[in-house]
Amino acid sequence: MDKKALRALIREKKRAMTPAEIEEKSAALGRLLAQTAVYQAAKTVYGYYPQNQEVRLLPILARAMADGKKVALPKITGGKMAFFYVTDFTLVAPGFGGIPEPPDACPAEDETALVILPGLAFDRAGRRLGYGGGFYDRFLALEPGHPTVALCYDFQIVPEVPAEAYDLPAGLVLWA
Repeated sequence: MDKKALRALIREKKRAMTPAEIEEKSAALGRLLAQTAVYQAAKTVYGYYPQNQEVRLLPILARAMADGKKVALPKITGGKMAFFYVTDFTLVAPGFGGIPEPPDACPAEDETALVILPGLAFDRAGRRLGYGGGFYDRFLALEPGHPTVALCYDFQIVPEVPAEAYDLPAGLVLWA
């Protein structure tokens, strides 16, 4: 299946989820993540502001803060993505593509921060089909020291994600 068809298929399955299913699976993914060595070792977590039916990451990031970790969210400027520390998820404003972004007052500067990757489809080898912008691949190519994890719903796991040479895989994929 090509990237376009796979994106359409997964989007359709995500739209079919109920709010209760999204909350239940997101909570389960938060519990799974908290048990991993990569999360436990992280001093900083780079997350994202979830849209539509994406895994509800804000409670997971709030737990990271409660666990004493710094948290940062991405901001797109001039076609590049950078992360900025946040302490309050309500202090965001619509940014690139209408996605809430943090103020750029506190640039995140942890080259070993755990990066939670968004995406539409994943395979067991960690290959990821994103939304097509390439922001995470470009960011991670410039900062390769970050451990990465993808959190997804079970139907987002496919036998094989079509990948290009520049597509960087997730170090760990968790699904519920």
